[in-house]
Amino acid sequence: MGLFDWLFGEFVDVIEWTDDSNDTLVYRFERHDHAIKYGAMLTVRESQVAVLVNEGRLADLYEPGLYRLETNNMPILSTLENWPHGFKSPFKVDVYFLNMRRFTDLKWGTKHPLMLRDPEFGPVRLRAFGTYGLRIKEPITFLKEIVGTDGHFQTGEITGQLRNLIASRFASIMGEANIPILDLAANYDDLGQFVTAKLQPEFAEYGLELTKLLVENISLPDEVEKALDQRTSMGMVGNLRQYTQFQAARSLTTGGSGASDGLAMGAGIAMGQQLGKQITQSAPTQPPPLPSTQSFYIAREGKRLGPLDLATVEAKIRSGDIRPDTLVWTPSLEEWTPAKQVSELAPLFSSQPPPLP
Repeated sequence: MGLFDWLFGEFVDVIEWTDDSNDTLVYRFERHDHAIKYGAMLTVRESQVAVLVNEGRLADLYEPGLYRLETNNMPILSTLENWPHGFKSPFKVDVYFLNMRRFTDLKWGTKHPLMLRDPEFGPVRLRAFGTYGLRIKEPITFLKEIVGTDGHFQTGEITGQLRNLIASRFASIMGEANIPILDLAANYDDLGQFVTAKLQPEFAEYGLELTKLLVENISLPDEVEKALDQRTSMGMVGNLRQYTQFQAARSLTTGGSGASDGLAMGAGIAMGQQLGKQITQSAPTQPPPLPSTQSFYIAREGKRLGPLDLATVEAKIRSGDIRPDTLVWTPSLEEWTPAKQVSELAPLFSSQPPPLP
């Protein structure tokens, strides 16, 4: 440092910091030999706080405003140094400015795919990414726990740790939520709010506040997405044969001259052949099956006898093997029923003579 720089450092008595970057969290005001003149003016702008650090010990904190650094404005530092009221000599102290504004558009994402079990697709791998915002909530805690003696602390020095923290907690929450893959897009906002609330206590340990976390996308591996697209396409096409016929008919109506006419004619011939095959396939080549007869079951001496066709049952009624009170069951009945109450058998009993005395 030259002589003029030294003289400038000795006589300048205005302490302030204007942030010309977008990522500075903490800035230490540079002075020659860290000497501050008694009565120097300290300017703390909006979204800033200033902290005096004396011999490694945190002293006074200043919120936005204009301050004259005297013993009555530095109560903690005056007590630490046992300064008398009206102390006039220059003193050595570090002045740290902390940027209290909100830092937005910080990125987070999963380094490796998350292994989850989906109720519809089974085991799947997911990747997720998004953005989040933060700001300093407790300046003293942040200086003690994170900054230390760093004179120019930027967001890039802590976002790596915060990104890993977010990804780890997000993986745990996704595993517990058990949300189907096809419903994830409808739950991005809820997931972001839930993760934000879950991470607040851990950010507070650093003296920070997680203002908002956004889930921008949760994606499947490329090969799984292609398979899902094919499945979706099949669902949209529906009946493949009808779709082919539609395409062929459309080519006939849109055909032009030359090569287009040839393509249209070829499509028409192919469609005619296809329709001919369908007609041939649809023509019956075998006689229809014989009509099925109704079957009956009868209860005799605690045992089930059957199935019996209607002709056999009628013969047994004529021979007296089946009486009006004999229990009968057929698929049209819900339970065993006396034969005389079955609609198909009741007429057979009226045409029979009564039993011999």
